[in-house]
Amino acid sequence: MTPPFFYAEEITIAAKEFVLNEETSKHVVQVLRMQAGEQLQLTDGRGNLFTAKIIDASRKNCNLAILSCVTQPRSPKQPVLAVSLVKNAHRFEWLLEKATEIGVSEIVPLLCSRTEKQHFRVERMRSILVSAMLQSQQVWLPVLHEPIKFAPYIKSIKEGTVSKKFIAHCEKDEPRIQLNTYQPFDSSVILIGPEGDFTIDEIELALQNGFTSVALGDTRLRTETAGVVATTILSLA
Repeated sequence: MTPPFFYAEEITIAAKEFVLNEETSKHVVQVLRMQAGEQLQLTDGRGNLFTAKIIDASRKNCNLAILSCVTQPRSPKQPVLAVSLVKNAHRFEWLLEKATEIGVSEIVPLLCSRTEKQHFRVERMRSILVSAMLQSQQVWLPVLHEPIKFAPYIKSIKEGTVSKKFIAHCEKDEPRIQLNTYQPFDSSVILIGPEGDFTIDEIELALQNGFTSVALGDTRLRTETAGVVATTILSLA
C-alpha cells in the first residue's frame, strides 16, 4: 500500500528530521490515526520525493525522521498553459485542477481584450494546484503566475526558450493546423482565449511573435475545455 502523501514546501534535501505544520499534523494523527513508526511521503513541489517515519505523533507538531529523498526531473512534455480568465471563477478553478493532474509546468492567467475581469484569489488558486498535485501523486507543483495582459506576455517569451509556441483560436479566416497532427517536441506553450475568442489583432500579434495557429478539433470549445484538451494533446505528443 502506498504511504500517505503530503506537501511540505519548507523541507530541504539535506533535512534529517522535519516537523509537520499543525494542519498536516492534525490530519496525520487525528484523521488518519497514524502512530510513531509508521511511514509517509512528502514532496516540496520542486521534484523531490521524501520518505519519512513518524518519531513523535503529536497533533500539533508531528515530528518525522527523513529516511530517503529521490529527485525526479520534470518531464519536458509538460507544457506552459497561458489561458484567459473566465467569467465563472469555478470553471477556471476546475481548469487549474485538471491541468495540474494532466501535467503542466506553468499556468499563466491572461487578460485579453475580451476577458471579463475577475478577482484573482491567488492563495485559493494555489491551494487547488497543491491538492491536484497530491491527488495525482506528482512531485512538481506548476508555477502559477499573476494575471498578465496578452501583449506583454506574448512579447516576453524569448526565442529559444520553448520548442513550439501555439495559439488556439476559432477564426476561420486564419489558416489553422490541428494540434494533434504535430510530431513530438521537447517543450511548448499554448494560448487559450476567453469567451468570444481572441481578437484578430491578438492573433496577428501572436503570429508576428512566432506563434502557430492551431485548432483543437472540429467543435467550438469552452475556454476551460480547450485548456484541458490542449494540455492533454501536448503532454502526450
